[in-house]
Amino acid sequence: MNLENYYWFFESVLTPETCDKIIKLGLEKKDHLAITGLDKKDPLKLSIKEKKDLKKKRNSNVTWLNDEWIYNTIHPYIHAANKNAGWNFNWDWSESCQFTKYKLNQYYDWHCDSYSTPYQDPNDTNYFGKIRKLSVTISLSDPKDYKGGELEFDFRNGDNGKPAIRKCTEILPRGSIVVFPSFVWHRVKSVTKGTRYSLVIWNLGHPFK
Repeated sequence: MNLENYYWFFESVLTPETCDKIIKLGLEKKDHLAITGLDKKDPLKLSIKEKKDLKKKRNSNVTWLNDEWIYNTIHPYIHAANKNAGWNFNWDWSESCQFTKYKLNQYYDWHCDSYSTPYQDPNDTNYFGKIRKLSVTISLSDPKDYKGGELEFDFRNGDNGKPAIRKCTEILPRGSIVVFPSFVWHRVKSVTKGTRYSLVIWNLGHPFK
């Protein structure tokens, strides 16, 4: 799918107090090593080999937040980005918010957030038959508190099919929000100093027609 805008951003729209509140909520919960894709294994029961293989692709610690006020705060920016960027995707549900810690040498290599098939559990009506359409990442940390951890996009439609990698510097100011289609490839590079805190939300809708 060719897009005029591969992401849309809002700079420093969350106050430092709001960022601190989300960080506090995230740190109060027990975190675990982040897994990838539709892997349903308990991250606390991974073998040494499984952890080693996982860390070749992704190495970060996460926990989950479902506080209604967070959704109420972020949803207006998702709707605005969806309209302003010209995507106009139909979506109607947000997954749990992923609070992520990237500590020294942690990263997440190239990936896209969408899956090849919709969610399959018919007992979960909020998810069943839907796909991830819009991804949101929010910078909670002051950029002075860490180095590295850059968010990069690969638009993958450059001339002659060559990758078109772009560093998303717009995410750097604390409280900034970046929204992008979930099929867009991206990565978080290794943190070289300090800790980078972020919040990620995936937003679902029925498959594109």
